[in-house]
Parts: sequence; C-alpha cells; structure tokens
Amino acid sequence: MERYKILYQGGQGELAEKKSRFIATLRPVRSEEEAGAFVEEMKKKYWDARHNCYAYVIGERGQISRCSDDGEPAQTAGRPILDVLLGEEVRDVCAVVTRYFGGVLLGTGGLVRAYSGAVREGLKQSVVVEKIPGRRLRVITDYNGMGKIQYTAGQMGIPILDTEYTQQVAMTLLAPLEEAGKLLSQITERTAGKAMIEDEGTLFYGKAEGKIVLF
Repeated sequence: MERYKILYQGGQGELAEKKSRFIATLRPVRSEEEAGAFVEEMKKKYWDARHNCYAYVIGERGQISRCSDDGEPAQTAGRPILDVLLGEEVRDVCAVVTRYFGGVLLGTGGLVRAYSGAVREGLKQSVVVEKIPGRRLRVITDYNGMGKIQYTAGQMGIPILDTEYTQQVAMTLLAPLEEAGKLLSQITERTAGKAMIEDEGTLFYGKAEGKIVLF
C-alpha cells in the first residue's frame, strides 16, 4: 500500500484564447466505464461545441490512461490534458475540455497551451486528496492514561476518530502505516504498558477540507 493522490471532488475551470473558450470539467472516476459515461454526458451537455477533448487516469499507479483529441490536430489536445494529470500525479480522474471555436486558428503550440491551461484551471477548482495507507487502532485505557495518549497522538499528528467514555476510555486512532509501530511503542511506554491496544486493520484515509475521510 502506497500513498497516492486522487480527485476527491470535481470542479470546472475556464480560459479564453483568441476568442475561443476552453471549459475544463473534472470528475472522479473509478473505471473506464465511468469515464466513458462522463465523456458522453459532457458531449451531450456541450453538444454545440466544436470539440470535447478528454483524458483520464485510473488506478493506484495510473495503470489505465487514455486521451482523445476529438478532431483537433494530433497531440494538441488529449495528450496535453493527460500530461497535466500525470504531471500532477492525480489518479481516478477524468477531465473533459470543451472548446467553443472563436474563429481564429491557434496553431499547435497555442492549442497545447490552451488545453493544458484549462485543465490546470479545472484542478484549481477541484479537491485533490492524498490517499494514505493507515492502520486503525482502538486503545483502551484508564482516565489517567487518556491525556498521555492524546498528547502522543497530537505530537505525532495522529487523528483521533472517536472517543468512548465508560468506566474506561476507548479511543480510536488512525496512524499512517509507517508511523503505526512508533505510535504503539510510545503509547506502551507512556502508559507503562497499561493501555490495551486492538488492531482493527488497515485502510486508506485522507484529509479533505480539514476533515478526515475514509476510503
């Protein structure tokens, strides 16, 4: 399990170049079928546009990637869109750039800049999240140990997902895989081995707009 970035929430950006409008719409996708359906949706929405060029990257390592120039000169639209997504290392994303032709030819370089720029504008309006492989730990301690665990978690930047108060305190922590061993050692040391720790398994999580999201 490795960290990687995904498009968590799509967005739309736009730029104008010599009277042509370039509208970039981005959406999270998990399969080629989803990407294809999104492309068709955009083509129907912008049925009167000259071009609806697209690219998508899917999979933890970007195993699936495709692009289309949709009638623009070869390598001037789809490939630049794809290059931006790959350069930003964003996965599970489909970007469609719609062009309304303004009557002025842009040339190869102009098209590449316009399509690339539009996608960057779209990314600015989207939410990209880093998926972090983590381990969920349930820590049960007495009230004396609670503050020590809270301090340890805060010191290491470990989020506390939940806290239950009964005769004892049960806290659910989410640690990056590479930090889990250190966290366990710190908790054991600072509570003198009194805390009981239950390993609830691994999962991916991330931070979106200041909140923890689980995948």
